[in-house]
Amino acid sequence: MTAAPILPERHEWTVDDLGDLPKDLPYELVNGRLIVPSPTAVHQELCVELLLALRVNCPPEYLVSIDLSMRVDRRNEPRPDVVVIRRKHAGRSPVPVEDALLAVEVVSPTSTFRDMYDKAKVYAHAKVRSYWVVDPLQDRIALTEYALGANREYEQVGNTEDLFVTETPWKVSVDLPALTARRAALLATGDE
Repeated sequence: MTAAPILPERHEWTVDDLGDLPKDLPYELVNGRLIVPSPTAVHQELCVELLLALRVNCPPEYLVSIDLSMRVDRRNEPRPDVVVIRRKHAGRSPVPVEDALLAVEVVSPTSTFRDMYDKAKVYAHAKVRSYWVVDPLQDRIALTEYALGANREYEQVGNTEDLFVTETPWKVSVDLPALTARRAALLATGDE
């Protein structure tokens, strides 16, 4: 078993500090705060299902990816759970945020505020045109779609717990009741 890396104690981080971290350490930098997420298998399963839904009609010049670092500025290098980028960045990390069409965050118990507010502001300021927040913490999984407004803030386009259909960034449909059922099946222990 490998020991967890000991990270230097800092009050605020910048992208310049990230080079000192172990190369295999998954991290996010949001508003100068270093975050080392530890997602569950259910969280990752939902991310893959969203990736697959987005890939169905994905134009050839774009690529859908999961857990990819996005270079925003000195204090921000978030890792959207799912992101749509230009294909030319397929072999690069971090990717410049200006080439992201859509960022998707799947809320976890420890990321609710960060996903709903902090990251939304970072992505909006960086001009990411579309932002989805998927909330699997309720009885039924919900998806909220946001579009970038003229004032560089996100405006809610829609929210549903049913079949989600959008034309942005292209025609996409996500069967949220099927995802809710999948989550329930994954969490079922089988213990009676």
